[in-house]
Amino acid sequence: MNSPYRDIAYEGLWNNNTAFVQLLGLCPLLAITNTMVNSLGLGLATTLTLICSNVTVSAIRHWVRPEIRIPVFVLIIASIVTVIELSMNAWFHELYDILGIFIPLIVTNCAIIARAEAFASRNSIPHAFADGLFMGLGFTFVLLLLGTLREAIGFGTLFQQIELMFGDGAKWLTVSLFENYRGYLLAILPPGAFLGLGFLIALKNMIDRRLSSKTRTVQIEHTSHSMG
Repeated sequence: MNSPYRDIAYEGLWNNNTAFVQLLGLCPLLAITNTMVNSLGLGLATTLTLICSNVTVSAIRHWVRPEIRIPVFVLIIASIVTVIELSMNAWFHELYDILGIFIPLIVTNCAIIARAEAFASRNSIPHAFADGLFMGLGFTFVLLLLGTLREAIGFGTLFQQIELMFGDGAKWLTVSLFENYRGYLLAILPPGAFLGLGFLIALKNMIDRRLSSKTRTVQIEHTSHSMG
């Protein structure tokens, strides 16, 4: 992978992650992530929106006047989300009913308009595609982490209702983690989502500090050897 794409991937997945670092898109993130399947459905829809909107904005960036670019970007995003919403309603209707209003609300996700304005409108189509892909995957990664944590604690299961996305043949993938588990209500309520996200952000910050400390140590050792 070339250096620009490696940097884009690192920014989207970790260093500038939409949910962990920018803290954008928290409304659907906290409301929908009570199961892994819900998290995956919303994450894939958001990722597809990011990719399509980034590519479209990059393709027309030379023809859109600066004074109208934001309304044009919003119109593009709204059109893409409408197509995704209608498609989910047609082929994943039960999952669409569960996700409800949070599918059309993707239009208002600040991360999508931010990437269109800050990156896609200033870069080539391949770079815009990569940015949309990795920003979307980074957001989906956080959704899945939080969804897994909340479902495991709240219901004692993994892959609950997976048939909504992959059909009845996937029901066997549902895993029950505990015998006679009554569940933990806090984990599946919004306060549980806030607590779970807080723990995940704290874990990321701890990993970043350790990596930064190791990097400084290596640099100091390299400088010492060079001077010696």
